[in-house]
Amino acid sequence: MTLKHTEADFRGQHIFVGLDIGKKSWKTSIMTEELEHKTFTQVPHVEVLVNYLHRTFPGATYHCVYEAGFCGFWIYEQLTRYNIDCIVVNPADVPTKHRERAFKSNRVDARKLARSLRNGDLDPLYIPSRAAQEDRTLVRTRQSLVNEQTRCKNQIKSMLSYYGVALPEGITDKHWSKRYLTFLEQITMERASGDHALKLHLAKLSSVRLLLADVTTTIRRLAEDERYQSSVQYLISVPGVSTLTAMILLTELIDINRFHSLDDLACYCGLVPGEHSTGEEDTITTITSRRNPFLRRVLIESAWVAARKDPALLASFTLLSKRMPKNQAIVRIARKLLNRIRFVLKQQQYYHTSIAA
Repeated sequence: MTLKHTEADFRGQHIFVGLDIGKKSWKTSIMTEELEHKTFTQVPHVEVLVNYLHRTFPGATYHCVYEAGFCGFWIYEQLTRYNIDCIVVNPADVPTKHRERAFKSNRVDARKLARSLRNGDLDPLYIPSRAAQEDRTLVRTRQSLVNEQTRCKNQIKSMLSYYGVALPEGITDKHWSKRYLTFLEQITMERASGDHALKLHLAKLSSVRLLLADVTTTIRRLAEDERYQSSVQYLISVPGVSTLTAMILLTELIDINRFHSLDDLACYCGLVPGEHSTGEEDTITTITSRRNPFLRRVLIESAWVAARKDPALLASFTLLSKRMPKNQAIVRIARKLLNRIRFVLKQQQYYHTSIAA
């Protein structure tokens, strides 16, 4: 009797893969439409996963999911090149049972992702192009340098306060002018060790300032690229929006048309209140903690400027300030400003100030 070998054929079937991504290894959980196949640890290479799927489930349709994090979107890009359906999700949006919170592990997270993917419970994140990601990285790098510059300044001021170094009359540390920096360089401590410590702080500040000037020049040059030039010009016509602010908006939003309404856009930026409802009681909380931190910060900063320059926003801010604290009123102004930004980007036209809010 001759035994005939029949190769497995999974055509028409769907395989669901949940990946818990780590630097040195991935925890991989694979489920079919009916049952759990296997959860195992693999080396962090896309090719290893692809070869396993093709070898074990030839002809099937593969679906993968992993959580957004330190690894960015390169795994998504590589899986897509292999014609594998892949999505990236916000970790906070993955349905989680109480037991999975109490006994959290990489294995549990991978199985949870695969199960939720199979059940259709996951909303994928928007994946920008590689070029858009790199432009956004450049703009975010400037913000990290601004934060580093602030830390350097605070360290220097803290050292002066610690040793009781008083500022001479006519010099203030509110604005780090050339005169103030010259004063800092001329300070002499009682010992060489103190002088050296202060000079190190000043050298670090000088280095950060040079890097900050360099990245700012690069961003301004990028704003003149044909991909951004027209949108930047439309945006800077809105009161409170500078070229740098426009580049933050464009590199973070990527495509304004992916937001179906102002509410969707405001939710993404974090300019909406939270809500807790139970039974007959509805409680509206303060501004939500879920947001794009870069956008919310720059929008609120710009709103303070816009409230002074735009008559309609000034009138709204004045009325709002009579019934709530100014730091709450400015959030509402930031949302109005966001509406103006959305309009000029969608309509591709300049903004004209008016007296109507």
